[in-house]
Amino acid sequence: MSVSLPKPGAPLEHYVSSADFDPDQFEAMSAGQQRYYMASQKKLMWWKFKKHKLALASGIFLLLAYGAGAATSLAVALLAGGKIFAHMKQSLGVSERIRQLAGAAVLAGVAAIALGLDTGLLARLSYASTGSFEQALLEKLHTKASGTETEVASNGTVAPASDAARPFHSSLPVEGPAPSLDGAVTWLNSDPLTAAQLRGKVVLVDFWTYSCINCIRTIPYVRAWAEKYKDQGLVVIGVHAPEFAFEKNVDNVKKAIADFKIDYPVAIDNDYRIWRAFENNYWPAHYLIDAKGQVRYQHFGEGNYRQTEQAIQDLLHEAGSDMAQSGPVVPDAKGAEASPDLGHIRSGETYVGYRQATGFVSPERIKADAAADYSVANPGLNQWGLAGSWTVGAEQASLDKAGGGISYRFSARDLHLVLGPSADGKPVRFQVTVDGKAPGTDHGADIDAAGNGTVTATRLYQLIRQSGDVTARNFEIRFLDPGVQAYAFTFG
Repeated sequence: MSVSLPKPGAPLEHYVSSADFDPDQFEAMSAGQQRYYMASQKKLMWWKFKKHKLALASGIFLLLAYGAGAATSLAVALLAGGKIFAHMKQSLGVSERIRQLAGAAVLAGVAAIALGLDTGLLARLSYASTGSFEQALLEKLHTKASGTETEVASNGTVAPASDAARPFHSSLPVEGPAPSLDGAVTWLNSDPLTAAQLRGKVVLVDFWTYSCINCIRTIPYVRAWAEKYKDQGLVVIGVHAPEFAFEKNVDNVKKAIADFKIDYPVAIDNDYRIWRAFENNYWPAHYLIDAKGQVRYQHFGEGNYRQTEQAIQDLLHEAGSDMAQSGPVVPDAKGAEASPDLGHIRSGETYVGYRQATGFVSPERIKADAAADYSVANPGLNQWGLAGSWTVGAEQASLDKAGGGISYRFSARDLHLVLGPSADGKPVRFQVTVDGKAPGTDHGADIDAAGNGTVTATRLYQLIRQSGDVTARNFEIRFLDPGVQAYAFTFG
């Protein structure tokens, strides 16, 4: 796992900010997924620590201010009492008599306290001495407020003038100035955007990459927010930071944003300059920047859609938007964009290339970057193997002869596989079986009920969506043409 570009596990983002994480799922994760989850928790805990530290500092300041006020009051009382006592001594001229009277008063006070007589007396004295002052002050304030409300109401406004004149300030913390968006190799759907152009706008920066299943499942929400709030001052910017080499191909990204119906600006961050400026580590990652150019909110991975949308609304109100309150967006997501079935995921992201491959059980050892014949019999849960002649590279395995395949025993509602056509761009036909049979109603969006499909572009293909009870199944894909490139399995 690279420090600058760690690889997120497929279902883990849902648990980054969840309090009810399932330890059984954590044990089922690969080592890389566990490291990703722990890194996510570490970063979130850091931001929570910053918030609590700010709250603690505020509390200490208030306590110091209260203590200073109390000390000042006591000093004034002691000074005044001393002067009064000195005056009494001079006027009476009998210090011994004063001490006797004072001693008698102390004894009387002790007796009153012991008998409980002090409580009622002090209550009456306190009410008598302060009640009239407090009531007069309240009446004066009420009179002013009433007069102001009448003026506002006559102008057709419901809210009191004090509320209308007070600007809204979000409770979202200021996390620092927004990093630069400079460094993209090109921009799609827009000319390059600068901080000066975005000043006065609320900006949502979405780090994504087009074959990442977690990014794909957040796109319906980001797309809906961009449409819903564009007239209120929200600017959505997608920062496409590639995970695989094929995602650096700008033509591939252009086709992807057309397929996903993305019309907001997308910065192509092939050199990871924006990624590093934000010190980002995750796909997907959302950063909200306020109208003053300050980062106010961030979220890593899928989920927390309501909280993110509420943060958008808060920052738009803070920037002066007068939009009415509304419910959160509810996208009509289909195919791979649909939310995962978290309760039944028992399989995690699995890479086919030797750099990050796990769970490989073909009896033949992987021969890196060279053609070799492989076989696979009956893999166990979350194990997989190759069959036929393959060349396994760092990121992907390429099929050298027609008829080869991949087998995987998985447990999840959805199974996806990132595939690409042959190097010369020719389509590759394939057929999928589940437990040795055609998938039928369990077929994914990219195959038919008989299990037939074709690889026409390098992207994520949804191959299985179990329609009934989710159980462990044996998946097999056979390629009828050579040249296919297989990258990674993900689940949902």
